[in-house]
This record gives sequence, C-alpha cells and structure tokens, in this order.
Amino acid sequence: MFKITRPWAAIAAIAVLGSLSACAGKRPKGDLPFVARDVDTLYSTAKDRLDRGRYQEAAILFDEVERQHPYSVWARRAQLMSAFSYYLSHDYQKSVDGAQRFLSIHPGNKDASYAYYLIALDYYEQITDVTRDQKITQQALDALGELIRRYPDTRYAVDARLKVDLVRDHLAGKEMEVGRYYQRRSQWIAATLRFRKVVDEYDTTTHTPEALERLTESYLALGIPEEAKKSAAVLGANYPGSKWYERAYALMQKHPA
Repeated sequence: MFKITRPWAAIAAIAVLGSLSACAGKRPKGDLPFVARDVDTLYSTAKDRLDRGRYQEAAILFDEVERQHPYSVWARRAQLMSAFSYYLSHDYQKSVDGAQRFLSIHPGNKDASYAYYLIALDYYEQITDVTRDQKITQQALDALGELIRRYPDTRYAVDARLKVDLVRDHLAGKEMEVGRYYQRRSQWIAATLRFRKVVDEYDTTTHTPEALERLTESYLALGIPEEAKKSAAVLGANYPGSKWYERAYALMQKHPA
C-alpha cells in the first residue's frame, strides 16, 4: 500500500500561509451567519474555523471573502487559504481547482510556488495501491515535475524530488504487477513489454532487479536465450548479490545460450 506522510506538508503549508493570515486581526468570539459582513470579520471567522479543524467551513468562508470583497487584498489571500482548507478536508478536487485559479489570476505572486506544491500534494495523496488505475499517480508525477521545473531552488522542490522517487517506484510497481499477471498466463510477449518498460524507464527504482530476472525468464520462455543472457548479465553487473541474480544465474545454467 502506498504510504502518505502528511506532517511535513502541513507544517510547510502553515508556514507559508501563516504570513497570509498574520494581519487577520482578532478572532470573533461567536459564530456568524452567512450574511454580508466586513472583510476583516469574514476573514477572521474563516481563520478561526481553520484553527479549530473545521476545514470545510473554513474553505467556504474563505470563498465568501473573495465573493463579497473581490477587489480587496484579502481576496488573494483567501483564495490560497481556501485551497489549503479544502486540502486539509480531503476535498482534493476543490483544492486543485482553487490553487489553479489562484495561479491563473496571480501567476507571478510570491506564493505561486506553494500553489503548485499544493496541487502536487492533492494528487499525491490520492495515489492508490498498484492494483488500481494509476491515472492519479501520473498526475502527481506531472505536477511534482512542474513544481521542480518552475521553482527548483525552493523548499517545496526539495520535498517534491523525494516524492518523485516514491511516485516513480509506485508506477514501476504497477508495471511489475501487470507483467507478473501476464507471466502467470504464459503471455510472454506482453509480460516482456512490461518488464522492459521498468528497465528502460524506471531503472533507478527498487523494481529493476526483479524486472531483469523476469525478463530472463520471459526471453527463455520465448526461445530467445541470447536476450535472456543479456538481461542476466546486466542483472549480475548491477545487482550481483541480489536474490534475483541468483535466480537468473540458476536459470541460465539450465538453459545455456
């Protein structure tokens, strides 16, 4: 199962968004109905809901700041705070929509890097296990890559690079899962294509040794011992102490090219 670690993301989010809410003023003591109100009170009420963990309410109130006061400096702040609140409430699509809208209106804003990071997190935290469709996983990889490309020297890019490695490993795991499925059904060509993709496109992941061993198996089953020998040789050169090389070596001893 793909593991998600939220603490760093939450800390980073609070750090960047803290500056947006610093001038929000004192929080109101009572709950306020959804009626027209001054921007300071409305924003402070939204921030109060956020601090109390009522994330959906906070997001709606931040949206209301922008709706009621679209030309104030608070509207810009509220857009990103709304996206952050939706992220915390696990309403990832609304968070993505909010962050993307912020970027479309304020592409050069100093907090644009965080908006890109938030979009990447929204996709990243929806990644499912390798038995399911991996469209979201690819979207996460694309979003992380966009962040790194645009803001390579930010702290968000540092975390994004770590997540890219995890996402690539996950995508490789999906290819392996499908390849093994084809192997079990003796569909050797289809299996070979999946394992080949892991070796060619995800060669730095943890799945590469197994992919090379299973390529050796598949090539032998297809009656192509020379290709099997090449896969086993690459495996031996790069992972000589692995169990996968031991298996490949034993197979080649039985089927000398």
